[in-house]
Amino acid sequence: MIELKSTTEIDALREAGRIAARTLHAVRAHARPGTPLRELDELARTTITDAGARPVFDGYHPRWAANPFPAAISTSVNDALVGGIPDRTRLTDGDLISIGCAVRLHGWVGDAATTFPVGTATPADADLVATAERALAEGIAAARPGARTGDIARAIGVLARSAGYGIPTHLTGHGVGRAMREAPPVPNDGHPGTGAPLRPGLVLSIEPMLLAGGADSTSTDDDGWTTRTTDGSRAAHVGHSIAITTRGPVILTAP
Repeated sequence: MIELKSTTEIDALREAGRIAARTLHAVRAHARPGTPLRELDELARTTITDAGARPVFDGYHPRWAANPFPAAISTSVNDALVGGIPDRTRLTDGDLISIGCAVRLHGWVGDAATTFPVGTATPADADLVATAERALAEGIAAARPGARTGDIARAIGVLARSAGYGIPTHLTGHGVGRAMREAPPVPNDGHPGTGAPLRPGLVLSIEPMLLAGGADSTSTDDDGWTTRTTDGSRAAHVGHSIAITTRGPVILTAP
């Protein structure tokens, strides 16, 4: 069931979203060659809890997962797209890392993601990240009352496909509220005029996911969480939680 949020509830979601945004900013500022992924997770956990919130990922156990997720954030490096578990692996110069973060504050969830290069960025990685961020901006711009989730999907998909990138169609954005994943799903490729209608009060996590090799296929590691490109190419995952309002989309995961 799709739930529409009141103005007061959207304000509460915005407060949770700000903590998620600040956490991603802190992690990005700390990430450099030689930094262990586990250290980024510890920083994220401290940032979240010091703000009076808690990490939603820690202990998250959907039906399809064999084990709960064991960390505060996901840290997906190079060919990993989502679900990377922070461990003792140290970042190296030229790595590309995607961080996913969701926090709960007073029962409401803020969900966001970012991808950035560590140290020296290659031109190919810079283009991949820039395209993912443009796709996110296009998807948000399409999230207006009277449109549908398919219009968001089309805006993201046209830009990503025209640049030659693949899109894992089984991974989508989604509604956000008291749960991290609510109805409706928000695909990253699709047809305009299809999907759930966008009405004021609807809160969505819009999450472009781009695969540099151009194929759409992914695989999952034995840990049951880390999702990688099957061709070994690099991946980018960016996202914001947004609210549909009568004035248009409002980003809730801004610092």
